[in-house]
Amino acid sequence: MASPSLTIHDLSILQKIADPESGPSAPLLLDTSLPKDPHYHDSRKYSTITQTERSILSSIQQTELQIAGLKPSPTDPSLGSALSSYQTAIRQLNTLISTYPKYASARNNRAQALKRVYGDAVLVRRPKDAPRIAQEAPPLEHSGSESELLEAGNRILDDLSQAIALLTPATPFSPLSPTAAKTLSQAYTQRGALYHLTAKYFSQNGVKLRIDEGRRERTWSVVDFEEQASRDFMIGGRLGNEVAKQMAVVANPTAKLCGDMVREAMRKEYAGLN
Repeated sequence: MASPSLTIHDLSILQKIADPESGPSAPLLLDTSLPKDPHYHDSRKYSTITQTERSILSSIQQTELQIAGLKPSPTDPSLGSALSSYQTAIRQLNTLISTYPKYASARNNRAQALKRVYGDAVLVRRPKDAPRIAQEAPPLEHSGSESELLEAGNRILDDLSQAIALLTPATPFSPLSPTAAKTLSQAYTQRGALYHLTAKYFSQNGVKLRIDEGRRERTWSVVDFEEQASRDFMIGGRLGNEVAKQMAVVANPTAKLCGDMVREAMRKEYAGLN
């Protein structure tokens, strides 16, 4: 006799196994009356910071349009290549962060720019013949030294962790401004993506981590990267990032495996009762 379908209660249990964070949690509290950035309450200063940042990001967007062939490349050689344009933008972000070290959005954007220059595999050292995964975007810098790549990877991790620390509210029930919540969700999602792709690279034969010895990630296994990626995606999703919501369970193979095992056990148990 064919085993019966699982009940709604059974499916609910399986969902909680597949997504351990799917249970009750503190709701996201948004307050439009709060300053857009919790560290810069003066509206004029904040406007100055964001105008500078928008100008930098605009130059990056123009470069990406040129890379995609959607905008003609500059004919003047002095304007440089896509790589030099990104390097200029990163220097400008360095200056902005040095002037306003608690401005989390600039750190999030610098991390993204560095990852675009050095590639999604910046945290791993791979054999030359190692296959590239489908999601990997090719780096703009192909001749970076080992020390340069190590420094870039550590800077990316530092920037994302500091952006998260700067914007995380004091308690789970403390409200956030919509702007701060968006930046925080982007930082969590970007770090989750970095961890997720690093796990995929690290699982390949002959691949080693390119991370300083003192960092927590240096001791992680493939599963550690996967589980942390899932956690970051989960938080990013709760903060409103739709991509993060979809990736939260996909990035957690341990949970998926556990769900499959329990589902099979329940089906066998039901089959034995009929």
